[in-house]
Amino acid sequence: MPETASAIWNIPNILTLLRIALIPVMAVLLFSPSKDAGFWAAAVFAVASVTDWLDGYLARRMEIVTIFGKFLDPIADKLMVMAALIMILPFGHVPAWMVLVILGREIIITGLRGIASSEGIVIAASDLGKFKTIFQIVAILGLLLHYDYHWLFGIDHPFFYVNMHNIGMFYLWIATVITIWSGVDYLVKFVRVIAR
Repeated sequence: MPETASAIWNIPNILTLLRIALIPVMAVLLFSPSKDAGFWAAAVFAVASVTDWLDGYLARRMEIVTIFGKFLDPIADKLMVMAALIMILPFGHVPAWMVLVILGREIIITGLRGIASSEGIVIAASDLGKFKTIFQIVAILGLLLHYDYHWLFGIDHPFFYVNMHNIGMFYLWIATVITIWSGVDYLVKFVRVIAR
């Protein structure tokens, strides 16, 4: 039975839609001429990332898990991450091959998940996917900030400087490894299920 509009327009689903709506906002901020462009883009990305956790939490807590939400939430997650990486790419802050690996994995696995779903097959996502998303988010935040920042009350001493780009790249390497690992893991599960 199709879901009604009232069932679709609930707080968790609105938060999911907000996550998608924040993508162009982040783009406008990142490509603005302001010297703080990266900071504000990172702030918007952080808010979008919080909605990723919050919508799922509220859906379970309020017991309003919908088919629409289950369909849209993972798409919103992937759009958020892929859009951010593509936006960062022109600045030269991230190797293109890493972005291609992450994008390729998401597109392939989403396609396989769609094929499985069309056959009435549900392949459970592993915890690797959750770790992948966490490391991707932390990496993107670091890469958006990019520049060195000193956080402790404005104290201007090298000891208090944090190289956000290096932090971002460190987490992106981990995210890339987990991305490949989780992709292979899902592919193996897919082949085993389809072969039955």
